[in-house]
Amino acid sequence: MIDLELDELYQDLVDVVREFAQQVVAPVSAKHDAEHSFPYDVVAQMGELGLFGLPISEEYGGSGGDYFALALALEELGRVDQSVAITLEAGVSLGAMPIYRFGNEEQKQLWLPDLAAGKKLAGFGLTEPGAGSDASASRTRAKIEDGQWVIDGSKEFITNSGTDITSLVTVSAVTGVDESTGKKEISTIIVPTGTEGFTAEPAYNKVGWHASDTHPLSFNGARVPEENLLGERGRGYAYFLEILDEGRIAIAALATGAAQGCLDEAVTYAKTRQSFGAAIGKNQAISFMIARMASRVHTSRLAYYAAAAKMLAGKDFKIEAAHAKLVASEAAMDNARDATQIFGGYGFINDSLVARHYRDSKILEIGEGTTQVQLMLIARSLGL
Repeated sequence: MIDLELDELYQDLVDVVREFAQQVVAPVSAKHDAEHSFPYDVVAQMGELGLFGLPISEEYGGSGGDYFALALALEELGRVDQSVAITLEAGVSLGAMPIYRFGNEEQKQLWLPDLAAGKKLAGFGLTEPGAGSDASASRTRAKIEDGQWVIDGSKEFITNSGTDITSLVTVSAVTGVDESTGKKEISTIIVPTGTEGFTAEPAYNKVGWHASDTHPLSFNGARVPEENLLGERGRGYAYFLEILDEGRIAIAALATGAAQGCLDEAVTYAKTRQSFGAAIGKNQAISFMIARMASRVHTSRLAYYAAAAKMLAGKDFKIEAAHAKLVASEAAMDNARDATQIFGGYGFINDSLVARHYRDSKILEIGEGTTQVQLMLIARSLGL
């Protein structure tokens, strides 16, 4: 049974993050969106609140919480600013968690304290040109030469990879061939910012998430010490799949927040906007549209709560995460569309929150596993 009533500690976190989102994030969201500028001050304050360290143990500078706490924080931030929310999501689930899950003690002590404090950010170098959903088709190569990994290749759409506070990118690369199967051996390597031959190329001009940092990356003979291997050699593909399963819960929470934000805006507008002598919310066509929006939010929240519950219980949660990501990302996109329709011309003005959600929400159906990938996973679980 899934209980939507949070215990006191979780509710306190929600209250703190909600207040922060409304008082600190929301007032500057339109400015950063219009300027395509990274919100360094907001990120610093999130670090001070301990949000980047929520699921990381105290011995590495974290808050000692869990992944559900991170999801709750992402939902609250996603209501008002998806760029800020994805900065946190990628900073933790994609940036810090690979090191936290698979790094050795020296790597954890070196990198995690600053990542958990939000003083530094890390990128997750998986996606490549021509190898989007098929991560096993990676063409980036790494070979050992004189005690160093020499990396050649490229990555694309990498979040938090080119900020002034980015400290590293974990990179998947082909490091050989499994002789028993003939399949590519994919490993994960830590590449610090400033490594010669590693370049964060100019940022993308995106449809949405304008205040989020996203770059293509290139590696031209980039050299890092052999000990920068993350975890076991040849286990990189498995590691990234595990990280993506967790990340889908986080993205589902963010998407639920976006869907909720659109619902909040639509309800307020429908109660105050007058047309033909009455509030437009009195029109059944509008009220039923908003009712469907509320149902989508409720379903999305149930889905990511259920996935998080199985994860925290140590059970297999892959399919529940796929359900949550599928349902919540579609809810965010559908609610953004409906909210924009309800607002009419005002919803087509970039300064409005619903317009930002309309532009921002589409990527939720693509990043960290497309809608089609989630459907594929669910279908396979049914034996199809």
